[in-house]
Amino acid sequence: MVRGNPGTRGRLEQAALELFTDHGYDNVTVARIAERAGTTRSSFFRYFPDKREVLFGGSERLSAAVAQAVLTADADDPPVTAVFGAFAQVGARLADYVDRAAERRAVIGSSPDLQERDRTKLAALAGAVGDALVRRGVEPGSARIVARVAAAFYQEAFERWVDAGGEEEFGSCLLAAAASLQEVR
Repeated sequence: MVRGNPGTRGRLEQAALELFTDHGYDNVTVARIAERAGTTRSSFFRYFPDKREVLFGGSERLSAAVAQAVLTADADDPPVTAVFGAFAQVGARLADYVDRAAERRAVIGSSPDLQERDRTKLAALAGAVGDALVRRGVEPGSARIVARVAAAFYQEAFERWVDAGGEEEFGSCLLAAAASLQEVR
């Protein structure tokens, strides 16, 4: 368990995002983030293993929550239905994160290192979903493909949701992303 002052994690996240936005990700140090947040460098490392994780902290909870939602979906649901339902259910909880999502996306888009980390986190999400599908009895190869495709739709839905400033329900963004595939000719 991380000990510290209440709100320290949030102050660190806010300070980092402000500094990354103003000065560029590569030009910001952990010491500078800690100073802006009114804490120390060692305090920073109590909350985050490195400065990249300020932008990605909590993503492991997303994977676990989606996998759990897949596992608890109706047993009669086909794999694709279970996965899309899980993404819609968990995505509905994203409303708490919309305030800075566009800034976060811009910072990630500006750095190849962060883009790679983003792809790694998306792959972990697909892996967790695939594992959950296998636990539901889906053949492993089929589970992998469903999970990878669904993760791509999740990513597109998230982009649409951020573009809408969180004003649209995440499930609607997910359905719109899926519908867009049918429109391609």
